[in-house]
Amino acid sequence: MYQDEINNLAKQIINIGPKSKVLISTAESCTGGMIGAAITSIAGSSTVYDRGFITYSNNSKAELLGIDINLINQHGAVSKEIAKLMAEGCLVKSNSNLSVSVTGVAGPGGGTKEKPVGLVHMAIAKKNRDTINFKFLFGEKSRDEIRKLTTINALKNLYENI
Repeated sequence: MYQDEINNLAKQIINIGPKSKVLISTAESCTGGMIGAAITSIAGSSTVYDRGFITYSNNSKAELLGIDINLINQHGAVSKEIAKLMAEGCLVKSNSNLSVSVTGVAGPGGGTKEKPVGLVHMAIAKKNRDTINFKFLFGEKSRDEIRKLTTINALKNLYENI
């Protein structure tokens, strides 16, 4: 249902990216690499995609992206603060000049009143610009739908920030 939109967005990024001299990296938690996979499934992706970090655990966020574990414990992995640090860590730990990060509760379990299933925090970081945060509440959709909707929104936000 969502795959055509994911493919079309990835193609648009690859078409416009080289003209803008953009190099992208991704930091993914709840999507587990789906954003990077969408981009790299299109021929020519090597002209715009540097690398991806799948940072599902709190320790991986700290080790791979340089986020202080105390901040993760303070704010929670699913928070705008950690999404921002994830995106900024991508820029520091890569050759990219544009990054996206996602962290959320894909379900079906794991949600709380404060952080329900379907909550996703996303951030876009760009060299020499302020990091932009996004919050999505996808509601009681399936795990697969939440992950695909997150991927679609990440690709849209990357495209809009190239």
